[in-house]
Amino acid sequence: MIGLYRPGTSPIHRLPAGAKLILLVTTILAVAILVRTPSQVLAVAAGVVALFAVARIPAKIAVAQLRPVLWMLLIIGTFQLIITSWQRAVVVCGVLLISVALAALVTVTTRVTAMLDTVTRALGPLRRFGVDPERVGLMLALAIRCIPMLATIVHEVSEARKARGLQWSMTALATPVLVRALRTADAMGDALVARGVDDDWDEDDWDEDEWDDESV
Repeated sequence: MIGLYRPGTSPIHRLPAGAKLILLVTTILAVAILVRTPSQVLAVAAGVVALFAVARIPAKIAVAQLRPVLWMLLIIGTFQLIITSWQRAVVVCGVLLISVALAALVTVTTRVTAMLDTVTRALGPLRRFGVDPERVGLMLALAIRCIPMLATIVHEVSEARKARGLQWSMTALATPVLVRALRTADAMGDALVARGVDDDWDEDDWDEDEWDDESV
């Protein structure tokens, strides 16, 4: 769900990143506390679908954001059916799916740099306690950049494993992924050191353009 920003001019796109993050947290908390029946789940879900429509996010992209959590929902739903009831299973899985959908909506309508700037400003008051907001922003940018990189590595190794007829071997997947991930981390660390990002790093070393959404 990271790095899939979709440019647009909808009211949701124009809403400031900070306001969207606050509304996201508030809405998820409200849904988790107040939604108690399957009918309420359907009503809130309809509202979320309407928000995606307002933001003009294609259904294919919206569904793609939810697909990674479907297996988890299946497991959770089965567990809830066994120990509680189908109504409770619908509520629990529905609330989780709604929460993921809302987070995805924020992701696809907000530039990563805008989010990072918001987090950096929010951490500003903590500077007096020794927190470096710019360094935290850099770490978040690196984490965001590394997630799709790691996903690409896993996909490439998985395809190579299948081509060798080793699709059922976990060792043939885990070992190359680990090696490539460590090599990528070393290369990234060398690049940061070469740019002077060390213990004396300050905000002047941050080049926001290099970490724009299109690069992640």
